Amino acid sequence: MRITTLLNYATDPRTAAQQARDLEAAGVDRIWIPEAYGFDGVSLLGYLAAATERVELASGILNTYSRTPACIAQTAAGLDALSEGRFVLGLGASGPQVIEGFHGVPYTLPLTRMKEIISICRMAWRREKLEHDGRVFTLPLPDGEGTGLGKPLKIINHLVRPDIPIYVAALGAKSVEETAATTSGWLPFLVYPERMDRVWGDAVQAGLARRDPDLGDFDVVAGGIVAIGDDAAGFRDFARPMAALYIGGMGARGKNFYNDVCRDYGFADEAVTWSTGWPPTRPPGSRRSTSRPSATTRRRCWAGSASSPSTPEPGGSAMSDADIRPFTIVVPDSDLDDLGAGPAPSPGRRRWA
Repeated sequence: MRITTLLNYATDPRTAAQQARDLEAAGVDRIWIPEAYGFDGVSLLGYLAAATERVELASGILNTYSRTPACIAQTAAGLDALSEGRFVLGLGASGPQVIEGFHGVPYTLPLTRMKEIISICRMAWRREKLEHDGRVFTLPLPDGEGTGLGKPLKIINHLVRPDIPIYVAALGAKSVEETAATTSGWLPFLVYPERMDRVWGDAVQAGLARRDPDLGDFDVVAGGIVAIGDDAAGFRDFARPMAALYIGGMGARGKNFYNDVCRDYGFADEAVTWSTGWPPTRPPGSRRSTSRPSATTRRRCWAGSASSPSTPEPGGSAMSDADIRPFTIVVPDSDLDDLGAGPAPSPGRRRWA
């Protein structure tokens, strides 16, 4: 198992660079940089590439609507060059609230778009001329569109690597299956280890059944919080605002992918509560949510001291035992040295924290 963490996209870039160096020194294997509708993630990734030496740097995630496939391919190749082969391309479809509201692009055919973008990126990285005839993208533009002067082109530069790892943020069954079949790894969200199999187990197995062995092991990268200390309940409170934002407010009522996952886990009543209770209200001067701790919050986090860690839910699935551990690091600065790089992962399926 290797350790990966996320840097806050609201952090000052210079502070983020120092955090990245500290995490690298402590043995963290990969750092993910989000984008959402804040600062673009690419600029910070380039800055961190110059500030670090060994840690892998990943987009977490770039959406598939606001950049053309060729632009995504160029961007990934450029970041891989800046980092000397340490970049990982994390992609996701985002959702209609951001894509149509912030970017002004219709949220259509998300799975087809993802498949075509991945195909075009890999074509570009092999330095082939970009020729593609799909449902979403046609390269070059066909007769009757544009000036008619477009011609197939290949990327000019010779790349550090001809095949940059691609990880996909997927929630729907078809998207998860395609991710397991065709990419390096999967970025699930709202991970509840013991109940993942009931939601995505069939999709993952169907994807693995048609996976090209040349792709190597399929990685599952989980999100959540691990906190080291005695105040386990207090640490878990850090996870609740994010859960509330996504389950309750990230999308319209009736069209919220994260709320659907909560339901699929078996928390239909809780999903309704999160949705109808958004946006939250809190008493004057309150710093934390006043709602009761939820099962989804408790199981998405590992919090406690070395002598009293979180324990798995009884009857956990094979997927939770074999594939994932939900870690995002939240420890005092003085404890960073205790993380360590740990032993090298064993051959076979890889696990990321």
